[in-house]
Amino acid sequence: MTKTVNLYEAKTKLSELVERAAKGEEIVIAKAGKPCAKLVPLPVRKGLRPAGLSAGKVTVPDDFDDPLPDEIQRAFEGEGS
Repeated sequence: MTKTVNLYEAKTKLSELVERAAKGEEIVIAKAGKPCAKLVPLPVRKGLRPAGLSAGKVTVPDDFDDPLPDEIQRAFEGEGS
């Protein structure tokens, strides 16, 4: 169910509206009668991701944090090639 509230009501009742949205309600906020924003519930997290899911799948080369070659560094700094 979607409920529309005006901006003034949203400002004065923000905590209540956030609680309602967290419980599954969608709330449209209107300014001068025109919808301009929507409060919606966030998706439910299924729990923490276990650590190490990508263990052994990703490698970082030994030179990962070495300085960039001059021409690439200049490009990052906007100096062209």
